[in-house]
Amino acid sequence: MNLPLGYAYAATFAGIRQAEKDDLALIVSGLAANAAAVFTQNRVQAAPVRLSRRHLKLSKGLAGAILVNAGNANCATRTGDAVALASCKAAARLLKLPVVQVLPASTGVIGVELDSNKIAAALPRLVEGLHPDRFDDVAQAIMTTDLVPKTAFARAKLRRGTIQIAGMTKGSGMIQPLMATTLGFVMTDANIPGALLRPMLRRCAERSYNRMSVDGDTSTNDTLVLLANGASGVRPDPKEFAAVEEKIAEVMECLARAIARDGEGARKLVTIEVSGAPSNQAATRIARTIANSPLVKTAIAGSDPNWGRILMAAGNAGVAFDPAKTDVAMQGITVCRNGLAAPFSEEELKQKLEAAECGIRLTIRGKGTGRARFWTCDLTEGYIRINASYRT
Repeated sequence: MNLPLGYAYAATFAGIRQAEKDDLALIVSGLAANAAAVFTQNRVQAAPVRLSRRHLKLSKGLAGAILVNAGNANCATRTGDAVALASCKAAARLLKLPVVQVLPASTGVIGVELDSNKIAAALPRLVEGLHPDRFDDVAQAIMTTDLVPKTAFARAKLRRGTIQIAGMTKGSGMIQPLMATTLGFVMTDANIPGALLRPMLRRCAERSYNRMSVDGDTSTNDTLVLLANGASGVRPDPKEFAAVEEKIAEVMECLARAIARDGEGARKLVTIEVSGAPSNQAATRIARTIANSPLVKTAIAGSDPNWGRILMAAGNAGVAFDPAKTDVAMQGITVCRNGLAAPFSEEELKQKLEAAECGIRLTIRGKGTGRARFWTCDLTEGYIRINASYRT
């Protein structure tokens, strides 16, 4: 585990969840960090999303802490805005930070009032428990229906020294980020100016979180934050920023895959690759439509090499392409060539589809150069069971 310098973490049980499990967490940077964030594009947005966006604007992109709770989305409630602000003010007082340098984030049930008194009462012991080694505690505290915590790490050796990157995320359902996803926090001790950090985050999110879907639903609370506090004392040379961005993107891709792998009720991680589309955007649109097709996802769940569902989904993406010049492969075996059935052993492929990871490749032959990689999971009865009883 390569933890970046200058950060401390803490988690505690504040009584927000019904079960006695940590549900309130803090990530604190000893030095005010340059911060960038992307948020949900859902028109229904939780109060913490609105306030975090406002705080980043008022602080001119500086953040000293992230305050996050699980068990309640603080969305579509009468007191949501007041609760989010009061929680930030209480944390700021204890941490001796400007209020605008505290970024709130919430995850959980929508439409249930969140009691700010529970957060205020838990904050003193939360702040007292801050420690550089409690990264994993926060990763577990932000989980909801997740079966496992999701973390990723990287380091980069630069001319002036070594920088470290650490990320955590949560999410298993209501996952189709169109900006970021659920909750994701990535920290680095590199000195990266805010003007470079913001476009860097957008590009990294585009190739990671925006290339993943569990069920096609976009959360009201999606928040992805990237912090760079410079505690390593290392500022990349101009030519090194691309390498730093690549490492950050690798961390985010790992987190995105972990979410897809842990999709509610999922048994298989599915990687979809599309090539030969008119553009990268068109390829992504095709891949996303395949990923969100219940018929494709249930076929994978049943290890059924029903390639017709994949071709159908691609044709439903609103992208112009010639089916007669389209090939489909599953687990490396060509099942469709030129839009028609290709000879293959169904028994052999069905056995390969029993694996924990499944690969689908759609190739459009011609002059198109658009490519995309996308991650999703299979759709099982477990997804229905989890979501039919989520509130109870």
